[in-house]
Amino acid sequence: MPCVHDFGIVEDVSALPEEIPCEPEKYGCIWIDDDYLDDWWPRLALLPTFFHTLDRPERGLARYGITLIPPESLPGLEEIVLSDRRIRTDEQLVELSRVIREAIEGNRYVIHFGV
Repeated sequence: MPCVHDFGIVEDVSALPEEIPCEPEKYGCIWIDDDYLDDWWPRLALLPTFFHTLDRPERGLARYGITLIPPESLPGLEEIVLSDRRIRTDEQLVELSRVIREAIEGNRYVIHFGV
């Protein structure tokens, strides 16, 4: 099985448990291959996020954990995904861009489950 990252939408961030279990299906997650994140890592590292809980502000993604990406960081993430030339031929990236757009429009957080 390849290393993948799951991305989904958190409908109510205030209802998240203190310790978030790894349940990608609960958030309707889609997955992308880890290779994409390798290419994007320098740009991802600039995005304000939270690792594992809203009490841990960070930058970038928790590669081996859980990341909460706030609404204000989503346009930056969307730009990273849309600027990748592979989006023209890769359905994974199209789906990720759809999830990000939906979260932006709903002013929701995106949750990321690392490899």
